[in-house]
Amino acid sequence: MAIQELTPEQIRTLSLKEKDEWWLKNIYKGNMPQLNLRSALTGMILGGVLSLTNLYIGIKTGWTLGVGLSSVILSFGFFKLLSSLKLGKEMTVLENNAMQSIAASAGYMTQPMMASLPAYMMVTGQVIPMWQTFWWIVVLAILGVLFAFPFKKRFINDDQLKFPEGYAVGVVLDSLHSEKGKEGVFKAKLLMAGAGVSAFIEAIRSEAFLGAIKLKFMAIPHYWDELIYKVFTPKILGTELRHLTIQLDSSIVFFGTGGLMTMKSAMSILLGGFINYWILAPLMLKHGIIPEAKFKAITMWSLWCGAAMMTTASLYAFFSRTDTLKAAFGNLMSKTRKKREDVLSQIELPMSVFVVGIPVFGAIIVYMGHTWFGIHYLLGIIAIPLVLALTLIAITATALTAITPGSALGKITQITYSGLAPGNVTTNLMTAGITTEVALNASNLLMDIKPAYMLGGKPRHQAAGHILGIFAGALVAVPVFYQIFHGDISLFTSEKLPLPSALVWKGVAEALTKGLGNLHPTAQLAALIGAILGIVIEFLNVRTKGRFPLAAVGLGLGFVLKFDVILSMALGTLFFWYFKKKGAPKQSFTHRAFVANSETISAGIIAGGSIVGIVLILVEAAMRQ
Repeated sequence: MAIQELTPEQIRTLSLKEKDEWWLKNIYKGNMPQLNLRSALTGMILGGVLSLTNLYIGIKTGWTLGVGLSSVILSFGFFKLLSSLKLGKEMTVLENNAMQSIAASAGYMTQPMMASLPAYMMVTGQVIPMWQTFWWIVVLAILGVLFAFPFKKRFINDDQLKFPEGYAVGVVLDSLHSEKGKEGVFKAKLLMAGAGVSAFIEAIRSEAFLGAIKLKFMAIPHYWDELIYKVFTPKILGTELRHLTIQLDSSIVFFGTGGLMTMKSAMSILLGGFINYWILAPLMLKHGIIPEAKFKAITMWSLWCGAAMMTTASLYAFFSRTDTLKAAFGNLMSKTRKKREDVLSQIELPMSVFVVGIPVFGAIIVYMGHTWFGIHYLLGIIAIPLVLALTLIAITATALTAITPGSALGKITQITYSGLAPGNVTTNLMTAGITTEVALNASNLLMDIKPAYMLGGKPRHQAAGHILGIFAGALVAVPVFYQIFHGDISLFTSEKLPLPSALVWKGVAEALTKGLGNLHPTAQLAALIGAILGIVIEFLNVRTKGRFPLAAVGLGLGFVLKFDVILSMALGTLFFWYFKKKGAPKQSFTHRAFVANSETISAGIIAGGSIVGIVLILVEAAMRQ
């Protein structure tokens, strides 16, 4: 079994209908078992367990990690073992995919418990009842599912964007379930080689782990530039490079992510990062506009330019695609027209679900927000259409890099409500919670749909699986979260519960209650320039049919991601691009491994490093207790 894909030329020239017909003829496997009892139960159990890893990591770092790859490999190994023991049979590739969609959904839905909800409790000094937290998170996540599907036609069917983490899952699934043969064995070896190297690097970066097994002498630094600082201290305008996040990470997980990105996306992000961290941030630090040389302080200034650029670019790109808009919404006109124009109407989630579901669940959220958090009905209603803009940004960023700029998205809402509800910190926090969490869930669902599209699965099964995962994650993670802090809000921001994201949300809300004028004039100017650039760059992309060398969302992401992450992704992209340009013979190992199977190696790198990274975080936490 090998993944079939349209060529870049076909993606650019074929109509949406032609692409859908090609997929239906060449990829779709409608009769293969997908979402059934065992895939649902396996996904819910694994998702519930893995949601705790994301809860822990988020509490400590503010980040969430994708658990789809982890769940795929765990479930494959488990059912492979059962099959070898004659106690069951292996999962089909689409069963495994449906399972990972459930598990991934369970992992991602923990985000509010590390950001908006604890920030609200810190501001008010009141503990939100556990049952309210449960239903608040569940309804937000379901609203995210409803917002996702109208955009599937554009981002997955038409533009065929990568969604790197989802693409990696698809490649891993294809490799694990491939029929035995030379090519399948070769892919499996490459996958395991990439995973093994990445996992080994993660292991030898952990001094605590190496110390426990008496191999501390093998430890490597977390950043290779630490070796340079032993000789001299490189600076820009008096600020050390490492304080600007200009470092070379020894982990290769994001290197693997770069291997799944296009050169245009990677170089756009790199250019944005260079402008921000090599030029603007040092200048702002030198003049005291940015108060300290730390990532959080830098992004509190730079995110306004990046967020504005991503906002205007995403909106312009979306509304300029009239063909996709018609495909997503126009077919609601009549059933006859739908059947004639949409060849996938019988397997796609009906648009009627979106049209009815968003107002219903939006109304529920508005009611909950008013009753539980004191958000005025009108302000709550305004948050729902704002979700549309943020979802466009979230999906575009996730499609390009597998990273969703949740922090930047939250700030867009917070700056909006600083004008709509000046001085109201709680409304500022919770409306940002609504828009950000819905956008995150929508982008994550499309990430999960990507491997299903690659492998021929049913989109409706992905949506149903995502909802099952939402309940699985909430049923496990919410009670555990409340058990961790025992109703003692004073533990928030302690060594046990540092909650860095919640601290930032709280700080921004308090700072912005005075309105946009509270931003430094340079940040306001940067936001204006970013907004204009976003429109101009996307206009040029539309006029040149994508041949313009810059992507505005990528450029904007360079202002909100750490530069070490940007550099790792860019190096990964350049590494595989070099082998493609080298032009080695097709039968050579170089071409077969680094050109024909670059996605397989990249997927292995991401899988091995992320799984071992999660394990080591938990092991180190256990060792400290």
